[in-house]
Order: sequence, then C-alpha cells, then structure tokens
Amino acid sequence: MNDQGISAPPPRRSNNAMPRRNFLAAAGGLGALALTGCAPGAHRPVAATYLTTSYDDLYPGVERFLDTARGLGGFDFDVFPSGQLLGAEQLVPGLLNGVADVVLQTSSYVSSSFPILGSLELPFTTEHFDRYLRACDPTSPVSALINERLTGQNMRMLGGMATGFEYLWTIDKPIRTPEDVRGLRLRVAGEIEGETVKALGGAPVFLGSAELYQALERGTIDGMMSYLGTVVSRDLHEILRYGTAAHFGAYTVDAYCRQDFYAALPPHQQRALDEAGRVLFHDGTATLLDVHRTKYLPAVRDAGVELIELDEAQLRPFRDAVSAVHRRWSSLLGDPAAAQRALELIRDA
Repeated sequence: MNDQGISAPPPRRSNNAMPRRNFLAAAGGLGALALTGCAPGAHRPVAATYLTTSYDDLYPGVERFLDTARGLGGFDFDVFPSGQLLGAEQLVPGLLNGVADVVLQTSSYVSSSFPILGSLELPFTTEHFDRYLRACDPTSPVSALINERLTGQNMRMLGGMATGFEYLWTIDKPIRTPEDVRGLRLRVAGEIEGETVKALGGAPVFLGSAELYQALERGTIDGMMSYLGTVVSRDLHEILRYGTAAHFGAYTVDAYCRQDFYAALPPHQQRALDEAGRVLFHDGTATLLDVHRTKYLPAVRDAGVELIELDEAQLRPFRDAVSAVHRRWSSLLGDPAAAQRALELIRDA
C-alpha cells in the first residue's frame, strides 16, 4: 500500500431496506422498549449493520467489535447484518429511534446530518495516510472533538475502520489536472464527494454500487470517485482504464450508539464498548489494508488499469480547487472555530 491510502469500498445500497411503514412499526415497537428503559437488562441490546459477510475487507472488523463487546462487557446482542433490520440509510435514524442500540455505518451516509463527521471525509486535508490513520484513532483529539459535537445530538462514535483515500477512476482518459474533470459525469456516494466533483468542474451522479457496471458499460457515467474495494467487488476493473491516486475524499466505517444508552450502562460495559471501538479501528483497519494490498490492488493492476501518481506541483491546483468544499463544510457545521480546530488536529496528527 502506498502513501495515498488506496483502500475500501463505499457502501452498497441494501436490497433489504425496510419499507417506511415497517420502519415506523419497528420504531414504535423496539422504540417503546428503549423509552421504558435503556439500562442494561431492559431488553437484549440490538446491533445492526448494512454490511454483509461478503465484505471480506470490512466484515472481520465488525465481528471483532462484537466479540470484544461480548467478551469484556457481557453484551448479549441480537445482531442484524446485511440490512435485515435497517437498510444503510435507515441505520442511524433507527438507532436514534430506539430500533437498535449499536449500529455499524459508513460516515458518508450520515455526515450531512452530523456534519462534524465530514471533517474526516474532506479532500486534501493531508496527503499522508499514516497521519490520517492517527486522526481516525478513537483515542485521538480528533475523535474527542467529534464526540463532543455528537453528544448534543444524542450520538456517540465508539471507533471505526479507516477505509483510506478515494481515487478518481475513468474509462476514456486519465485525470492529471482539474481541467480533465470538467464535464465528466462521475458517480459519488456522499454529499462531500459530490461537492468535490462539482468543485473540480464535473457533474456528480448518485448511484448505488450495484448499478455501476451497467452505467459505465453504457456510458451513462464517465467514471467514479471511490475506493479500491468497490472497483474489485463490482468487477469494474474490467471496464475502467485509469485511476488517479490522490486524497480526493475519504470516509470511515464506524460503530455508533446513543449517548443516553451509553450513559445508562455500568462502567465496565462502557469500557467494553470503548475497547471494542479501539479493536474495530486497530484490528479492523489492519485486516482491511491487508486485503487491499494482497488481493484488491494486484487484481486492478493485473487487469491493466493504469494508476496515476501526482507530484506536488500537479496536486496543487487540485488542492486549490477543492478549498470551496472546505468552506461549504465549515458553513454547514455552523461553527468556524470548531471547523478550523478539526482541520488543524487532522493535519497535526
């Protein structure tokens, strides 16, 4: 793995997403339990994720998180993977409504509602992946600031897998300058990604990853912003010809719980969840990066996809162009001082 952090896939849209009527029914049922007592013993805690066991770079981290929480805290989770209880876009709303007590979710799905999470998704905060990893550590000052902001929305981030930097992938021509992006229709998976593509002069297209192969094959889109994992898991290296390697975006796959749920737990269970979050970050990320290095990256290279590295002079105009994304995020956060503090902590990690 190089310094640019080629890494993991953006979220797949679940085909098992719960219809709104069923979601409201579940919220009314399990939510009633939560309202009558979030304390341990009121009901079996529910853990949910959209991830499936087919994510061989991500799911081992989920399993380690759950095993650690069980072993150290005695949690007897009812576990619902693969969107069986809540689809990807419903996980955090379901958490806050008491349908689940712990969810494992991709930050890009929820950073528009919890904008402090966007601090770790912004483009070109750092070109050093090791520094980005240190910022993502659940014991870092960045994570402390994130949880300070999340507390007001009854959310707590326990820890997450750092999935690396997103690259720009294209079919017809390589991207070496911002001018090369102009007019291209590029698939994105989150709001900050979309703002980045717009800042570079492209047109963001929101598509589920299951639709990507056909969209690229038909020319509906010209390329995409994504992690290496999406390229391989969807066989997109059969179509894509170029990948421009730089910090165009990033996200994390995090474990979240409600702050009131966490606060009602006895100290040993709080410590167990915190330790599970650290295991998710350390062990989960290590497994993810190993899968990318030993399986995904060789598959892309063997398929003949050209990976383009940019030098400092080539990176500078990209950095200048995406400064507008940073300003928009700061405005969305609504606290310029906190936004500046978050970026400084990431750059100094």
